[in-house]
Amino acid sequence: MKKKKIGVYICHCGGNISDYVDVEKVRQAVEGDDIVFLAKTTMFACSDSNQRDMVEDIKANDLDGVVVASCSPKLHLQTFRNVSVRADLNKYTYVHANIREQASWAHSDNKMGATEKAIHLVKAAIAKSRYADALETNKVKAEKAVAVIGAGVAGMKAAISLAEKQTNVILIEKEPFVGGRVAQWDSLSTTTETGKEMVKRLYNELMKHDNITIMTNSEVVENKGSVGNINLKIKKIPRFIKASACHPDDLKRAIDVCPVEVPDEFNFRLTTRKAIYKNYPSEYPQIPVIDNKNCTRCGECEKVCSAIDFTEKEEMIDVLVGSVLMATGFDSYTPAYGEFGYATSDNVITLPQFKRLIDTEFDKLTYKGKEIKNVAYIYCVGSRQTDGENTYCSRNCCTSTIHAAVTAKNKFKDINNYHFTRGLRTYGKQEILYADSLRAGDIYLQSYEDGLPTVTVEGKKTIVKINDIMTNGRELEVEADLVVLVTGMVPRSDNNTVGSLFKLPKGRDKFFNEVHMKLRPVETVIDGITIAGACQGPKNIAESVNSALSAATKSYSILSKGELETDPLVATIDPEKCTWCGACEAACPFDAILKVEKGEKVIAEINNTVCKGCGMCAPVCEPDAINLIACSSEEIMSMIDALV
Repeated sequence: MKKKKIGVYICHCGGNISDYVDVEKVRQAVEGDDIVFLAKTTMFACSDSNQRDMVEDIKANDLDGVVVASCSPKLHLQTFRNVSVRADLNKYTYVHANIREQASWAHSDNKMGATEKAIHLVKAAIAKSRYADALETNKVKAEKAVAVIGAGVAGMKAAISLAEKQTNVILIEKEPFVGGRVAQWDSLSTTTETGKEMVKRLYNELMKHDNITIMTNSEVVENKGSVGNINLKIKKIPRFIKASACHPDDLKRAIDVCPVEVPDEFNFRLTTRKAIYKNYPSEYPQIPVIDNKNCTRCGECEKVCSAIDFTEKEEMIDVLVGSVLMATGFDSYTPAYGEFGYATSDNVITLPQFKRLIDTEFDKLTYKGKEIKNVAYIYCVGSRQTDGENTYCSRNCCTSTIHAAVTAKNKFKDINNYHFTRGLRTYGKQEILYADSLRAGDIYLQSYEDGLPTVTVEGKKTIVKINDIMTNGRELEVEADLVVLVTGMVPRSDNNTVGSLFKLPKGRDKFFNEVHMKLRPVETVIDGITIAGACQGPKNIAESVNSALSAATKSYSILSKGELETDPLVATIDPEKCTWCGACEAACPFDAILKVEKGEKVIAEINNTVCKGCGMCAPVCEPDAINLIACSSEEIMSMIDALV
């Protein structure tokens, strides 16, 4: 058997590694290994110039494999695999050693110890490289269709982008109408277009494409399969209104005679609506819906409208797609009872409620019959919490608040705006709004994290007090006609259900988590599932649209060839040893293990398109029937020997 020749490259990482690890000492320690043909140090292994040098080294010296000791493989494993491919090597002969996170950063207080650990990690990688075989990827036929879950602006924009790439799209929306949060806003910051106009424009674009299927009042309830072939079961709730028999005048009469009134969530419970409703005249689809939860089946609407059809049944629809794009949006934070006077004072509302209020009032701004003159805005309610889960900044609340304040002042006379902040975040061109607000005479007061404003009710007066940083901690107070709590973005409550269904990981902020915010910003660890918009973190409309286009492009790239290549680094089952105890199936976090019959014997079988090669199944297998490709017992034991 030909003796292997490998190249080893130790990265300085611009000081991230070399400040704590003596990289030259590491190079000297490993260059004497019998399979190491060359060993080099480099300032940035991932740089274009070093990648070119590696390709030349591999070709000039006829190397059989490469080891790079650098940062996390999460960042650059694929980078150096691609280098191997460009040098005509099988990419699976490449081995990565992480000496940044596992050595220099972990032991920055012990440079000698960090260096010794780095030497052991590189030697272990060389030991693995000794047994690294050339492998071929698995090929799977891919369905050229994408399910987009969520028909807000991000979901609609993603669907349009995919349809333009000649990809079939199923756009699934849980609510009866499309548009998401944006449909609730009449005025938007930094544009003259209203939210309703934006939704109308996008909906009209959707309708131009025959390869888009829009399913409203629908939700995914079951998910099977894997990237390329994902089987979804969709529950479609009936509208109880026949579109073909739908006459606007009859439906208007049906709404008028409906005796049921419930709080209107579209208007953030500021108003009520009927059990048969549309939120606004130009809403899409143009057909009203009957709220089955609150409808009493009194029959009054049926008497005046022949389009009402209570015989419609719930449907279960099966669809096959190659990829799923998640765009489920966000919820606004609901303050706790008594938080800054919320729910205990009639003069305290949230920012979403205030935005709807100024959009629906005309001659003068009133709330509960009282004319509003002095408005106090308390920022960061539900964001940047010192005692709570939401420690993150929701980023666009400041802009949204200032825009609402400027809009209110322009629309109504004699409005005085008082902003109680902890510092402002009007980034980019949104700074123009802040300048407009200052010119209009808005007053800004600022507190420290440990000295938040207080809201007290004194008789019929609502008083907001603050120890203002700008005046050297002086206590200032405002008698407010209305207190607006600037509530941040939080993950949508429905995300728990759909997230569990697809096994999507979440970050510390409870939003869906991408693989890497810079290198793989819309991908998840579940192959074929991408995320877009505010379901992965607070975003404004422009940022949501950008991420939607990125996610659509990534989903398309997965399916565009009609065939997928998946990693061969998966588990394998020895059918002679396997006795099917089910322990591996229970341990697998990806549902990659199936129970199958092979003749008269029941054994485990690996679904290669789902398996991640994580190894969770191997240690629970008592008969030792499970092995991992590229992590065989021989390879692992050789690495252990090198480490000890």
